[in-house]
Amino acid sequence: MGLLSIWFDDPTRLATALGLVSATMGGVRGDVVAIGFIQTTIMEMGQPPTVEGAQPPMWVRSRQYTGRVVTVSNARIFDEPVYNYTRDFPYLWEEITIPISYTADRHRAEGILLEAARRHTVEISELSQEALETMRRRYFVQSMSMEPKVYWRITDDWLELTVRFIVHERGIRDLKDAASRDILAGLDEAGIGIASATLDIVGLPPLRHENVIPAEASRSSSGSNEEIR
Repeated sequence: MGLLSIWFDDPTRLATALGLVSATMGGVRGDVVAIGFIQTTIMEMGQPPTVEGAQPPMWVRSRQYTGRVVTVSNARIFDEPVYNYTRDFPYLWEEITIPISYTADRHRAEGILLEAARRHTVEISELSQEALETMRRRYFVQSMSMEPKVYWRITDDWLELTVRFIVHERGIRDLKDAASRDILAGLDEAGIGIASATLDIVGLPPLRHENVIPAEASRSSSGSNEEIR
C-alpha cells in the first residue's frame, strides 16, 4: 500500500474495494460478487426510471438483477466516483408520487399515502435509526427523520403529492408494489381519482357550410347559370 500510494494522488481510495457490496462502479450497478487485484466482478442490476438515460441502457426498470455478470477494471476506483449502497448505511430513501386534482380531498389523500408508507416501513424505520447514529458519529452527518413524510408541489394541472420513506437496499420493488396497491385501494375507497392531463373546450366559433356549384355545371344540369349556395 505504501509503494502504491506513490503513484496515486489519493491513496485512501485504494481501500474502497474492501467495502463494496452493492455499488455503482464504472457505470455498472449491481452486487459485487468477487474482488480481484485487477478487476471487480459485479452481478448487474437494472436502473430505476429516474436514471433511464444513464449508460449503458437497461431493459430492467428497477434495481433487480438483469442476469449479466460484468467485470470492471479496478482502475475505475481511481478516476471515477464509486457509489456504495451498503458499506456504512444499508438503507435508501424512496418516493412514490401521486397527482390529484385541486378539488380532491388533499388531506385525506396525504393520510392514505402516509398510512401505506408506515405500514410497510415501520420495522425499517426502527432499524435504520441505529445505523444513522453510527453514520453520525463517524461522519458527523446531520440528523435525518426516518418517518415517512408527504411533500406537496403545485403544478399547472394538479397537486402533486410525494411520499418519501426509507427502505432496505434490497426488495425495493416489492415494497413499492405493495405500497402502491394499498394507496390505490385507499384512494378508490375515498373517491379520490388520480389526475391526468385534460383539455377543456369552453367555446366554439359559429360554423358555416357552403356548397358551391360552378356555373358550367349548373347550366348542364338545370339550364340556368345561377350560382347556388
